[in-house]
Amino acid sequence: MNDNPPFAHADLAAAQQKMQQLMLQLYPICRSITGPGVRESLALLQQHIPLEIKSVASGTKVLDWIVPDEWQINDAYIKDASGKRVVDFTQHNLHVMSYSQPVNRVMSLDELQPHLHSIPGQPDWIPYKTSYYQTDWGFCLTHKQRQKLKPGQYEVCIDSSLKPGVLNYAELLIKGKSTQEILISTHICHPSMANDNLSGVVVATALASYLQKINKLHYSYRFVFVPGTIGAICWLAQQGDNLRRIQHGLVLSGLGDSGTLTYKNSRSAETAIDKVMAKVVHDYQGNTEPFSPYGYDERQYCSPGFNLPVGRLSRTPFGTYPEYHTSADDLQFVKPQQLGGALQAVIKGLQQLESQPYYINSQPYAEPCLSKYGLYDDDKGKPLSQAVRMALLWVLNLADGQHDLAEMAEQSGLALHDIEHAADKLKQVGLLKE
Repeated sequence: MNDNPPFAHADLAAAQQKMQQLMLQLYPICRSITGPGVRESLALLQQHIPLEIKSVASGTKVLDWIVPDEWQINDAYIKDASGKRVVDFTQHNLHVMSYSQPVNRVMSLDELQPHLHSIPGQPDWIPYKTSYYQTDWGFCLTHKQRQKLKPGQYEVCIDSSLKPGVLNYAELLIKGKSTQEILISTHICHPSMANDNLSGVVVATALASYLQKINKLHYSYRFVFVPGTIGAICWLAQQGDNLRRIQHGLVLSGLGDSGTLTYKNSRSAETAIDKVMAKVVHDYQGNTEPFSPYGYDERQYCSPGFNLPVGRLSRTPFGTYPEYHTSADDLQFVKPQQLGGALQAVIKGLQQLESQPYYINSQPYAEPCLSKYGLYDDDKGKPLSQAVRMALLWVLNLADGQHDLAEMAEQSGLALHDIEHAADKLKQVGLLKE
């Protein structure tokens, strides 16, 4: 992969245009954590990359969670006494609180007000609200709209359904030389918001398209497009021992705003992906932030039972820009060149991982019996020197998939050529694999 430059100028411009066009197609779709909007979006992505769409039935226990009923929304509105729609779901997906229960009744403005959500400080923006795991309903509107509502009776309709169905997510495996995998994850549940997270979706799609064209990949790459939180939990619950293959991982989100790149460390903060991406974002004048158990799906992958080496790449951290989770996170808020820059940065990070071998000890449980492999005595039957033996032991101990040979030499205090020689010997007898 290192022989393949990320993009020539013309190719990058074409990739940016494709990402922008795909975002334009995805933006109007009303997505949630379940429902036809997710399926429609994944079907659209299948036109670009060969995703396999998976289903998990409502009511399925996944770790400590239960997959909720499937939500479908057909229409929603508030009509005033004249019959005019003063709030209309068909005008913007954010006008109805996601997972709202069905409602069809007439009520006073006083009764309606507790179910209305607006942002006084941003009177022209519609907020994004959800009610995934509690019984509720609501409308989101601009504060200007809310202020225009006059006392009186209003017809309130949310034509929705909550019934047993399925949760959908999609997966793609691009096979490399090794069965060891790099995980790329992005969430696909937000409706009509461009940065959060259609930016992550289109960058992941463009990345998968790029990797499919490369013949000499070392790692295999697993892409997952999941509804936030519950989708990642569903995926994790179904993986079992397959998770042992994940050597590095990235969550992609919020990559299209005008901010600089931000990399969030994995839980351990010392994995190979942390070291590589810290260098990459530094080259882009970006920032690195410590791990926190709050955020996107990196918090699921990095939960203590899994503790996968997964970080997150974003631009401006979520929740710190005013457009976050509002209608102002629109197609104008996301810049094509920012999407292209994020794609380039991810590819550069992956190139570094591909070019530096990260070894795995094939006998990691206790120290292997080196004499059985001819690595205790030399060819003349004399014990190996202390320096050679220490190099073997250091390589075996640090061969966890997160240290390259240069890091092994630095940590052990041994010469790099001694570490390289030890690694070669261990590979020859099958105690080390890439």
